[in-house]
Amino acid sequence: MHTILGAGGPVANALALELIKNNNQVRLVSRRPVSISEKAAWVKADLLNSKEVLAATKGSAVIYLCAGLKYDKEVWKEQWPVIMENVINATKESGARLIFFDNVYMYGRVLGPMTEETPYNPSSVKGEVRAKIATTLMDEVKAGNLNATIARAADFYGATDSMNSFFDMMVLDKYSKKQKAQWLGNPDTLHSFIYIPDAAKGVFLLGQRPESGNQIWHLPTAPAMKGYDFINLAAGIFSVKPSFMKVNNLMLRTLGLFNPVIKGTVEMYYQYEYDYNVDSSKFEKAFSVKPMSYCDGIRHLANTFYKAK
Repeated sequence: MHTILGAGGPVANALALELIKNNNQVRLVSRRPVSISEKAAWVKADLLNSKEVLAATKGSAVIYLCAGLKYDKEVWKEQWPVIMENVINATKESGARLIFFDNVYMYGRVLGPMTEETPYNPSSVKGEVRAKIATTLMDEVKAGNLNATIARAADFYGATDSMNSFFDMMVLDKYSKKQKAQWLGNPDTLHSFIYIPDAAKGVFLLGQRPESGNQIWHLPTAPAMKGYDFINLAAGIFSVKPSFMKVNNLMLRTLGLFNPVIKGTVEMYYQYEYDYNVDSSKFEKAFSVKPMSYCDGIRHLANTFYKAK
């Protein structure tokens, strides 16, 4: 049994389909109904409720924690430690392997590539929360109390069932409608994006390979490019002029006065003002995989999802 906690998000959905395609038994766990396939059973549970998490994970061989909380630092401070404690306890009870789908906020601003060995030096409250729960989890691993893996991902794109990615929302969707794009931060700095199918396939592979446990992995991510290069690449694929507007910190703060999601992005602005370069060479070498190139990923989206809209 492969149990996905926090089902319903872009990566969780893609992971579920990948597991089903490979004939794995799948259980989807969330507060609201999730219908992906008749081959996946949905179980209602609140990850803040320890008893419900224990019940939902019973009999699992692998547990995937893919939860996404409201993008609010106060919510994260309050809820993430509780969720992590509940999931750790449930994992111990079930004897399952745990794979935590994580981000790279705990590294903070990094000069050069981010690797699995990069020390935690958060530049935000959300980063501090992520550093805390990741440390809690890996301390349990070091103590020999459970088998757990952290799978880290860069900013994603290709979320066809939502518009939670700034690259999807502010560039690809705009160009698909022949509109002017927007770029968050400094377009002259490097940025990494992970293609949703690559993220899901990476988490799937970790779940299939027990020997990959008890360590941190960066999921397969194409080499970072400058914002200008992303703009020109996307414009070329959508056959539009590479026109765009820069969204600076002041504009972001102003927009955040009217939009809580944007407000939650303000403290993360450093990721778009400075180089954000995620290195996934460890994963690529260990699993003999290559991430989708940005050109192929955007072209596939343009020819399928955006063409069908």
